[in-house]
Amino acid sequence: MSTQLSQTREIQDFLRIASGLNTGGGNPRTKTIVHRLLSDLFKAIDDLNMTPEEFWAGVSYLNDLGAAGEAGLLAAGLGLEHYLDVRMDAEDAAAGLDNGTPRTIEGPLYVAGAPLADGFAKLDDGSDPGTPLIMHGTVRDANGKPLANAIVDVWHANTKGMYSFFDKSQSEYNLRRRIRTDANGRYKFESIVPSGYGCPPDGPTQGLLDTIGRHGQRPAHIHFFVSAPDHRFLTTQINIVGDKYLWDDFAFATREDLVPAMTERSDAERMAAHGMKTPFAEIEFDFTLTAASAGVAGEMIERRRALAA
Repeated sequence: MSTQLSQTREIQDFLRIASGLNTGGGNPRTKTIVHRLLSDLFKAIDDLNMTPEEFWAGVSYLNDLGAAGEAGLLAAGLGLEHYLDVRMDAEDAAAGLDNGTPRTIEGPLYVAGAPLADGFAKLDDGSDPGTPLIMHGTVRDANGKPLANAIVDVWHANTKGMYSFFDKSQSEYNLRRRIRTDANGRYKFESIVPSGYGCPPDGPTQGLLDTIGRHGQRPAHIHFFVSAPDHRFLTTQINIVGDKYLWDDFAFATREDLVPAMTERSDAERMAAHGMKTPFAEIEFDFTLTAASAGVAGEMIERRRALAA
């Protein structure tokens, strides 16, 4: 069809009706967003000459995506979540703000309410025979001053690439903790080196990725929320060096400065210093937060998250 039907006066008027712009009730912002998305979709149907079969296949896909609970996974896999980070980075650059530790995606697997510990926490319940890991560092402000009483909220997968709560075989809050930094801004945790993982192979996210010729693999990584009074909330993660997919993450979360060294430790002195009885891997990583500033978003992003019972 050569005619851009979606651009005719009749359809433009119809789009205003369909999105509620001609009514007095409802939420004005939601109306504006719905109108824009509908307009873009109508135009895409014209531009690509989409068939009814293709349209209804898309509707069925959205039903499958919702039933599988994978909308958040797809948002990461199609780069939408990464793009939000890029936009916030651009806004900060325009405002002359230095972010310190880079932000990157949260992903869909956070669970609120993990136990809070002071200074140190053991994340794993001992059931996974993975390589022991010690990770430690300091939370600092933009001037390098240690931030006491900052909260480091950490979560990661086990050696099968599975997260507690979503994987019912794991104990509650396994590999999830919140750590309050000590007077010198230090945090430390003992855990296991996580594994990378892929999208559910039979799920709708992987199905779409297969169709467009992309893999659905993530490198091994550890997620963090880091917060402190009067400072901007940081959402980030570190990736485990050496992973096959380190720079080929299907969720586009790998960023420079978020790939710290990981050192294998087997000497008695280092083991004793960390209270370890067996060889372990060690990661040292400092977080730098920026001060909160007027007119610049700096709080935890509001979105629906899981909450363990």
